[in-house]
Amino acid sequence: MTVEEKLTILTDAAKYDVACTSSGGDRRGGRLGKTLPSGCCHTFSADGRCISLLKLLLTNVCIYDCQYCVNRTSHDLPRAMFTPRELADLTIDFYRRNYIEGLFLSSAVVRSPDYTTELLIRTLTLLRADYGFSGYIHAKAIPGADPLLTAQLGRLADRLSVNIELPSARSLALLAPDKRSQDIFQPMAQIRDGIRQAKAEGQRFRHAPAFAPAGQSTQMIVGASGESDYEILKLSQGMYRKYRLKRVFFSAYVPVGANPLLPSPQTFRPPLLREHRLYQSDWLLRFYHFQAEELLSPDRPTLDPQLDPKCAWALAHLDRFPVEVNTADYHTLLRVPGIGVVSARRILAARRWRALDEAALGKLGVVMKRAQYFLTCSGRMTPGLRVRPEGVRRALTALEAPALAPQYEQLSLFPT
Repeated sequence: MTVEEKLTILTDAAKYDVACTSSGGDRRGGRLGKTLPSGCCHTFSADGRCISLLKLLLTNVCIYDCQYCVNRTSHDLPRAMFTPRELADLTIDFYRRNYIEGLFLSSAVVRSPDYTTELLIRTLTLLRADYGFSGYIHAKAIPGADPLLTAQLGRLADRLSVNIELPSARSLALLAPDKRSQDIFQPMAQIRDGIRQAKAEGQRFRHAPAFAPAGQSTQMIVGASGESDYEILKLSQGMYRKYRLKRVFFSAYVPVGANPLLPSPQTFRPPLLREHRLYQSDWLLRFYHFQAEELLSPDRPTLDPQLDPKCAWALAHLDRFPVEVNTADYHTLLRVPGIGVVSARRILAARRWRALDEAALGKLGVVMKRAQYFLTCSGRMTPGLRVRPEGVRRALTALEAPALAPQYEQLSLFPT
């Protein structure tokens, strides 16, 4: 099998892994690769540049039979495997042609977790040592691998990720009986401790080796099992606090085969809107100082599909509004729909010089179509605006109408 054929198979096999993102890596000392703390994989850096990434698997040959995975051992599909040298040469060739600026490298588990991790280490060693590649590398840590191998992998990669895959141990035991949740959380804890130790050593010693300087992330599949949005957000919040993750990625389940334990592929549609609402909620947890218990509860475990989570929370807490924009503190401003992190900071800076009105708020980036229902400017709301829960909900829902429009289907002239 040629390298081009392997590339076709293994880039397609990697499309279900969404846990790649921009980074804060700043690896120096090599001869090739971008060393700016920007990012990768078709994302935009702070200065507006689009960063590209070679995203593929080392191999899709797997010893596990996870029912939700396209690369499971019982699935009949073309298999391929790169050698470390082939993959290193391919990465450098793509970089020299200016196709990519970094590498996202994952893998199915071939033979054993230790053997697979050794192959990943050989590949990254070739890139870092032989080719002097100092660009961004995101590598997948393999659950169940020897901690010494995971530590070596972390010294070569800028970011590590360990996929939790399913939101609960019971779902993992049902759909992936070869895997255990403790095998997933153990390397997460090791990576957290390694990052903390490397930072402490870097403060004491100038040339101390870095360990996953861009942090770690994870990914879970949404819709393959029966966990609620509340359970998913609680798990995400717990992992942020315990393992200091940079990101939790959500991947809407896509049927890859018929199995009675999974939703029927004939009637099931990937829950893309649910995935979107989870990402919005995750943003509130990370940047807006919300708690999962504020957004959802055991009695109300599902996110509102018609409203973004921040608007839904505000409607459920109208007793806290309106907020006076000229006196409210930063954390209170963050709770107002239509005001983001950047616009809240701009408000704090601008109101030191003058009292803000609606026109000024619009120039500062506030989305007044949402915010007007929840704030006052010098004690006054928008003239003629009526704030009633049902009316505000209709207005906010109408703002999201294009995204919630039904998907129309072509009708057939002949009955089936």
